[in-house]
Amino acid sequence: MIVEHIILALVLILGLSLIAQPVSRLLHMPFASILVLLGFITSEIVVYAGIDTGIRSDNFQSIIFYVFIPVLVFESAYNIDKSQLKKNLVVILFLAIVAMLLTCLIVAALLFYGIGHESGFPWAAALITGAILAATDPVAVVAKLRETDAPERVSVLLEGESLFNDATAIVLFGLFLSMATATAGVGSAGDMHSIAGVIVRFVTIFAGGALTGLIVGLFFGFLQKKVKQNLLTGVMSLMVAYGSYLLAEYFKVSGVMSTLLAALSFSMLSHSAVKSSAKSSESDMANKYLWDVLSHVANVSVFLVVGAVITLEMFEQRWLAMLIAIFSLLLARAISVYGVLSLFSFFKDLKVSFSAQTVMVWAGLRGAVTLALALSLPTSLDYWWTIQSIAFGVVMFSLFVQAPTMQLLVKRLSL
Repeated sequence: MIVEHIILALVLILGLSLIAQPVSRLLHMPFASILVLLGFITSEIVVYAGIDTGIRSDNFQSIIFYVFIPVLVFESAYNIDKSQLKKNLVVILFLAIVAMLLTCLIVAALLFYGIGHESGFPWAAALITGAILAATDPVAVVAKLRETDAPERVSVLLEGESLFNDATAIVLFGLFLSMATATAGVGSAGDMHSIAGVIVRFVTIFAGGALTGLIVGLFFGFLQKKVKQNLLTGVMSLMVAYGSYLLAEYFKVSGVMSTLLAALSFSMLSHSAVKSSAKSSESDMANKYLWDVLSHVANVSVFLVVGAVITLEMFEQRWLAMLIAIFSLLLARAISVYGVLSLFSFFKDLKVSFSAQTVMVWAGLRGAVTLALALSLPTSLDYWWTIQSIAFGVVMFSLFVQAPTMQLLVKRLSL
């Protein structure tokens, strides 16, 4: 893309986002669902008019990972309620790590044996797909949950789980993808690297990224206490988001975990400064507004681009794989959430009611991160089209079936 095309695309994206808001309210549909529809309709009109959109599948990997992902992760971590996060941290970590790994493996196994095409869809493809689909995105339902007066804890658990399991899923995705590209496709479970080696590499990448982000976040967190200008605080937060990500990637560890820990440590120091100064409070509000805008643009861009790259051929050629994936994901989500949360039924302060667990199972939507990972797949992999089609089908089910029925489920369960 040339610079003019990029600017024009940005203007078009922002314009469509303005249209999507009132349409979403009018049709009582999630904002993200309307964005996908607008992206699809607009791209069809543009292509019909004979205009080349410049959108190519191989354009996305660098843009997704180095532009959108740091923004989405940093904003979620920066704005999450730290007191509620601390109170529910044990449950959230079990959901984000144990339940996520269970979901990934169950989905991968069900897809591999369900599709039953070892040469066209090997174990490597199944594991990559499992990692992509394991990342949850509650953006489309949290606002609806709050409208229905559902317990605040359910929203906190969903947001906290998404924050940490996005990071875990992206680390897994990168690990499986590097293995797949290195071996040019894995034909059977026996061809996989040793389980111990995979675990060691995962922990190294995960912990290395967390340590890098913690150092960056603490450094700039203490530095921003000396800064009295809102503008400079905002600039520093941008440096923390992208600097922590790039530094971790340079050291070959997780950029996502780095950005996550950097955002948490930076924001906690910022909030501690807010309590002691009215000027700091003003700076913190300005910074939150900055990241609300950036996150909005990133989310809008991802969903509109998805609408633009969706083709009817996906649903015509890969509809069975999509249905298998949707069934597998719902089953895996139920097993992992009910299974993990049952461990806390004996602890009064940590216990989650069965009704709340049911809501969390159905509210485990797939959204921006799933789409971002699917769009970033290298086209050199023979099965990239199948994985991308599956991801798009699952996200469409989330946006047009799960999200719109969320309020009805909450009311039926009397939450």
